[in-house]
Amino acid sequence: MRKILTGAIALQVLLYLAVAGTAQAQDKPKDSYIYVTYFYCDVTQQERADQIVEQLEKPFYDAAVADGTITSWTWLAHHTGGKWRRALAYRAPSIQGLVDAQKKIGDQIEAKNEKMSNELGKICNSHDDYIWKVVAGNIGTVSGSAAFSVYNVCDASREEQADALVTQVFAPTFDKLVADGKLKSWGWIEHIVGGEYRRVSTFQATDMKALMEARATIIQEIFDNPLGDTFTDICGKDADYMWEVKFANP
Repeated sequence: MRKILTGAIALQVLLYLAVAGTAQAQDKPKDSYIYVTYFYCDVTQQERADQIVEQLEKPFYDAAVADGTITSWTWLAHHTGGKWRRALAYRAPSIQGLVDAQKKIGDQIEAKNEKMSNELGKICNSHDDYIWKVVAGNIGTVSGSAAFSVYNVCDASREEQADALVTQVFAPTFDKLVADGKLKSWGWIEHIVGGEYRRVSTFQATDMKALMEARATIIQEIFDNPLGDTFTDICGKDADYMWEVKFANP
């Protein structure tokens, strides 16, 4: 990629930031937060963990979506990437809503079958917790069977610039992929609580083949755009994960 940001491109970045700020002021979307627990599991027993989630936890998370406690939830299984083997994600309109849901659903699960819950804890016996806020995309409104997530370590002083680049420069490509049926959903989310990752781009498709084809289009779009280098300068260090969507609602 080109590594020199010209004065014209710098001006373009400032214009995008101005447009982004104006759009947010005029039409601020409803807040949406995501609580994600990333699990480290015994790989010889992780399919048993999936069974326990399906039999014990899924009914309570589905009920929580139905009664409005949460707006969606997902259980992801590691396909390719780092050390996280499973991930549980659920959304609510506020951080307090996430915390309340965690207690409510957790208490229900323990009351239903504490022994099975403890078994799951032994299989996936350590984890990392993150709370994210949705910046852009239709994440959580529709699910596919395959997901790709890029976890970024970013320059904290320039994160809003990265947000503007995604929402104003790259989002039209992502939205078109959804409109064309090549993606089911996409999201750009920001760090609220958790570890070193500051931003995540995440995409879902009907299957892994469609997902990787859409990803190739996205990578080419970023490569071809002069502002792609600006984005990678801000959020250059990342970790990629491919996930199998085991359970989701919606």
